[in-house]
Amino acid sequence: MKITFYGHSSFGLEFGGKNLLFDPFITPNEKAKHIDINSIKADYILLSHGHQDHIVDVEAIAKNNPDSVVVSGFETAAFFGNRGCKFHPMNHGGKWTFDFGTVKVVNAVHSSSFPDGAYAGHPAGFVIWNDDACFYFAGDTALTMDMKLIPMTCPKLDFAILPVGDNFTMGYEDAAIAAEFVDCDQIVGCHYDTFGYIVLDKAAAKDTFSKRGKTLLLPEIGETFEI
Repeated sequence: MKITFYGHSSFGLEFGGKNLLFDPFITPNEKAKHIDINSIKADYILLSHGHQDHIVDVEAIAKNNPDSVVVSGFETAAFFGNRGCKFHPMNHGGKWTFDFGTVKVVNAVHSSSFPDGAYAGHPAGFVIWNDDACFYFAGDTALTMDMKLIPMTCPKLDFAILPVGDNFTMGYEDAAIAAEFVDCDQIVGCHYDTFGYIVLDKAAAKDTFSKRGKTLLLPEIGETFEI
């Protein structure tokens, strides 16, 4: 599976023959200035919550991909539906089988509002699987005991994308525990280094995961890698 890191919490994945894009915050990110959003392909745009640093490029990318579908919690999906995007609303505990695989919405402990302060529903994560692979995109979250439900209710994870930057989300110490809760050995870190509040000690973070028998991947912005 090919994965491209666009910075912060934004990833593109080739999965089930489709291009999945998560939480596009690219153009305002000084560290991602070399990324051309006009070249990004997206069949589905999955949004964990409504904060600006997860949704700011949705409309531009959807315009470039007119058949793309926004998948998110009801409030966030409807927000973009009202702006002309195709959308599929979901909510916590629910799952739906799309043409690339099954998406299940799981809990995230965070906050969520649109840039104007309006209510954006509850934040969420996604567990996504098909016959070939299964992965967890945690979104912005604290460590939560609800993560232990994932191995009980979903297929075995091949990898998980977890925030590690601290301050606004769990830090790498809690993220390493989260990796154990979801029973996953291969973790891709996100939500770090974008702002001064979330600068990451990468060596310490990797060492913390290694001591628990886990691998933490911290790709460069714009890097495409395979899992």
